[in-house]
Amino acid sequence: MKLAVTATEGSLDADVDPRFGRCPWFVLVETDDMAFQAFENSSASLGAGAGVQSARLMADEGVARVLTGDCGPKAARALAAAGIGVVTGCSGTVRQAVEDFEAGRLSPDDGGDAPADPAEPADETEGELDLLSQQAKALSEELARLEERIRRLGRKP
Repeated sequence: MKLAVTATEGSLDADVDPRFGRCPWFVLVETDDMAFQAFENSSASLGAGAGVQSARLMADEGVARVLTGDCGPKAARALAAAGIGVVTGCSGTVRQAVEDFEAGRLSPDDGGDAPADPAEPADETEGELDLLSQQAKALSEELARLEERIRRLGRKP
């Protein structure tokens, strides 16, 4: 199973970062052999919509579960729409979080809104529409902020 763990750095020995959408790193771990791949979270610096964009990234990477400290409601809905389970309340190192999950000490949906079994995802069309709607709203808000900034910069003192 492919897990994504929010992390402070890109290694198995990094601490779990408590934030999903704004964590600096994601460490993807294959539970079969603990092989991992780490990458910086390009969504962390977004003005809005970081959680939803991070959820899209998890879906694109084929993640089955996300292990994190906390997951906001919009991100949890986006993950649920993509059929990705969420485990919140994780701490320690990435390796410890994966081992705890594998040993049954952490269970899916410990506070997230994702479906209990991601093998049975929500209707794909409805989930995709929900995710796209959330992304459009975040982009619209960012566009409004940029337009306001341009307007202010265009004024002469």
